[in-house]
Amino acid sequence: MEAVTIKDLKKIYPKTEAVKGITFSIQKGEFFGLLGPNGAGKTTTIHILTGLANKTSGDVRLFGKDVVEDYKEARALIGLVPQEFNFDQFEKVYNILYFASGYFGIPSDIRKERIEKVLKELHLWEKKDMKAITLSGGMKRKLMIARALIHQPKILILDEPTAGVDVETRKSIWKFIRKLNKSGVTILLTTHYLEEAEELCERIAIINHGEIVTLDSKKNLLSLLEGERLCLTLKEEIKLPSNLKKYNVTIQGKTMTIALDPKKDKWEQVLADINGLPIEKMETNKNKLEDIFIHLTNGK
Repeated sequence: MEAVTIKDLKKIYPKTEAVKGITFSIQKGEFFGLLGPNGAGKTTTIHILTGLANKTSGDVRLFGKDVVEDYKEARALIGLVPQEFNFDQFEKVYNILYFASGYFGIPSDIRKERIEKVLKELHLWEKKDMKAITLSGGMKRKLMIARALIHQPKILILDEPTAGVDVETRKSIWKFIRKLNKSGVTILLTTHYLEEAEELCERIAIINHGEIVTLDSKKNLLSLLEGERLCLTLKEEIKLPSNLKKYNVTIQGKTMTIALDPKKDKWEQVLADINGLPIEKMETNKNKLEDIFIHLTNGK
């Protein structure tokens, strides 16, 4: 079953076409990544999914519910964690969740149970009587997630969920949303931390200038740039030796990087060719999702 279905979606503003007829779907229970540079169309797409913006044309459905014609049912299916903190900073943590659950008509006795459960799962229960403004940035992010989950949505949209938090908090949020996904919640993630998408997502769509550049499994995307990079730190700056011109080499100051093609570059020959260079340090790096992202959004 498709949790999210988007067909030929367009959004045109007076001076720009933000989304140019994109089509993709997200399966029930999937952890899906939507990546792209600033201004690519990610946030516009999310706003249309959640009813914060009207589409110009196209078909958008959540578990078969049209986001326009069946807007009440569609919006009840989604929990949104936006980029910006948009709760009352001077309200208590518990009250923020209590009021949010009221928007969905959740009875007061059930509200209390749900609030306690989600706050304990996110390690915020001890902060329930504190004003939101007193929380750390990481705790505020967790409060945003708690609020998005209070009505137990089937789809959770995370728009830059760990922006500005420390590494430890980021890892704890990853652990929580992984558990949530395993329980059956469909998750759509946008992030500028590409390691986050690489760590969490099963399939990834890359959007640029309002168009889907590619959509594939994480494994297949990483295979687009198979091979390794040999990174050399040199003792002094040098010009590119003639015997290395057959490789894909870049030199920046005292750093030389050789992008190896596994189909034609053999390690024995590469090591023989770099013999004699004033090498101070040598290491190899496998290609990561960040390399794919830059490769595709640069149109190369």
